[in-house]
Amino acid sequence: MLLDYCCRCCGVTLIKRHGPISLKTTPSDTWVVLQNLLMCMVCFYSLYYIAVSLCIGLLRVHEINSLLAPFDYTAQPSWQNPKYLVGVISTEVTYILGGLVFAWIVEEWVWDYAITVTLLHIAMTVAVMSDFPSAEHWWMALGTGLVMMIFGGQLMAYKFFRSNFVYPAELQNF
Repeated sequence: MLLDYCCRCCGVTLIKRHGPISLKTTPSDTWVVLQNLLMCMVCFYSLYYIAVSLCIGLLRVHEINSLLAPFDYTAQPSWQNPKYLVGVISTEVTYILGGLVFAWIVEEWVWDYAITVTLLHIAMTVAVMSDFPSAEHWWMALGTGLVMMIFGGQLMAYKFFRSNFVYPAELQNF
């Protein structure tokens, strides 16, 4: 999302588009990018809370605050700790399904929106928990989830939206 927006604002073409692109952005371009980001954020957190609720119900965990669960990185990392399992499973499920939903929303540049949503999630985690996450298990879960979101979403976008896909300029005449 950030790269897409910067390219549109500055008139830089890192990726050749199929149609003409103006050197000046219009308010509609900015609104499209922000609308896509808002839809991605709403879908991401909707999926997150659905996954947290399902994990709490399936694992029968009662001592967890479900509203803070997406932001809670303080659980002790152990496969015997149900609070930790809820966090890890819901994070990974959210990222896997989120990539597929992002591909449906933005049809290309899934990786850009995935990275932007993850950075916003980190910022929201810092704001909600009033501390920077230092737990390496949280960062590993976030990183693996992000990689799965990018690869799954990009592959789905390429498979289903191939006619709309943009390719790097040097590969156009390969």
